[in-house]
Order: sequence, then C-alpha cells, then structure tokens
Amino acid sequence: MKKKIFGKSARPYLMLLPTFAIIGIFMLYPIFNTFFLSTQNHVLTNMKDAGFVGLDNFKTLLQDETFIKAAGNSLWWTVVNVGLQAFFGLLVALLLNMKFKGRGLFRALMFTPWAVGGILVALIWSFMFNESVGVVGDLLMKFGILDHRMSWFSDGTLSMWALTIANTWRGIPFFAISILSSLQTISVEVYESADVDGANAWTKFWKITLPLIKDTLLLTILLRTIWTLNVVDIIYGMTKGGPNFSTLTIPVYIMMVFNDTLDAGYASAMAVLMILALLIFSAIYLKVGKYGEEEYY
Repeated sequence: MKKKIFGKSARPYLMLLPTFAIIGIFMLYPIFNTFFLSTQNHVLTNMKDAGFVGLDNFKTLLQDETFIKAAGNSLWWTVVNVGLQAFFGLLVALLLNMKFKGRGLFRALMFTPWAVGGILVALIWSFMFNESVGVVGDLLMKFGILDHRMSWFSDGTLSMWALTIANTWRGIPFFAISILSSLQTISVEVYESADVDGANAWTKFWKITLPLIKDTLLLTILLRTIWTLNVVDIIYGMTKGGPNFSTLTIPVYIMMVFNDTLDAGYASAMAVLMILALLIFSAIYLKVGKYGEEEYY
C-alpha cells in the first residue's frame, strides 16, 4: 500500500502541486484576505488604530448613500448590458451560422471588438460621443433625429446609455462566438426532419435551436454577468462615475474609496458583499435555468 501511495499513483498529484500552489497564491489567498480585511479597521495611513471591528464596516455600508446608489446603478448596468449583449449576440451568431459569400471575413470583422482593451474602448467611444466632434451626434443630426448637438456626459441618463452602448459593442462578440460554436454542433439532419414535418423557421428556432444551445446560453450569460458587474476600465475611462455619481458602480466605488482614503477594510467589505451577491445569484440562476439538464420540446 505504501508503495502505491508514494509510487506511480502519487505522481499525478505531485505534478499538480505547482498548479495548486499558483491557484492558492493568486486566487484563494486574496479571497480569504479580503474576507479577513472586511472585519478589520485597516486604513493604511493610520495603522496604529488597526484591529478587529467585526461587522462595523458592513453596518457603515448600509448607511452609505453613495454605496446604495452605486448598488442600484450596478444592478441596472448589469441587467441592461447583459440583456442587450445576449440579444444582439444571438442575432449575430444566427447570421454568421448561415452560408453566404465572404462569411469568413465577416466573422473576423465582427469579433474584433472583443480584442480591444477596455481603456481603448473608453477612449474611442468618448471621442464618438464628444459634444463638439463626436460622430454619434453628427449622425443623429444628419438623420433628423436631433436638431442640435447634445452633451452626453452632462446628463446622468445619457451618460449611462453612452456607457452601455460602448460596453455592449465590446461584449456582443463574446456571445456571438460562444453561441456560434454551439450552433455548429447541431446536426443538419435535425432541421431536415423538421422541414419534412412542415415546421417553419420560428418553430425550428424555438423547438430545436434554443433547447440545444440552452446550456451554452445560460453559461455565457452567467459569465458575462460576472464580468459586466466587475467592469471598471470603461466606466472610469469615460465618466469616472459621474455626473453626480449617476454612473458609479460598486467596483468603481471600491477603487475610488481605496485610492482616496486607503481604507482597505471598508473597500474589502464592499467586495465581500459583491462576492456573496454573485454566489447567491449564480446558485439560484443555475438551479432555475436547469443548467446541465436536457429538455425536449
């Protein structure tokens, strides 16, 4: 038995130790440290008063009007962004799954926004929404939608929609790539059988396509929800959370609090609430969505 434990059977586990060590150092330790710091008074400029404060940081959060506003903005930002990205990503994937001339080139062009960095996206769309030289305002005036140029970043609602458009543009390719890969696994014979039965395009989509790509769609939406909620670069690069905190989300607020006050305890408390909220949402979402369970229509 000892030979088996320390012999060939142990080699795979020994070879995995470096990977486990990396995961522990760069993933698990920061998570545990964040939970620890959330219960501490840990201001880097005043370490003499550092110590355990229990749930005081969380109690302060519940009375922080800026945090409450950021939480509401985060919910709106995540739901609207992911919804738009999923809808348009599905349309693009269905289009790219069809056979037409130049499909390869069109696929390459459609996927390029995903390769653009967040700060670069913020710079590009900031210029496009610029009141003086922005192409967005110019096009809206040429199409007769507006009769004058407007300042997108001086109004809270317009600022949020400008950010949403920029982030949706960047996120559509991720949905399109994921859904397209799933669509290409569906056998043509399934659709041919449906054609023999007289099914129309809508029936085939609802009864065949959607059920067969359900798990991919569910997982993609979940991943994109987590990533969208954690977006900082685009928001900070375009509006810095303004005007009047109307585009401020929790991750941006965490960054601003830590940069301005160096209060690691308070910032960690916000991060912990985000982690718990995402864990609860993910569990409920996968359960309700019946991820991994086949359904037949």
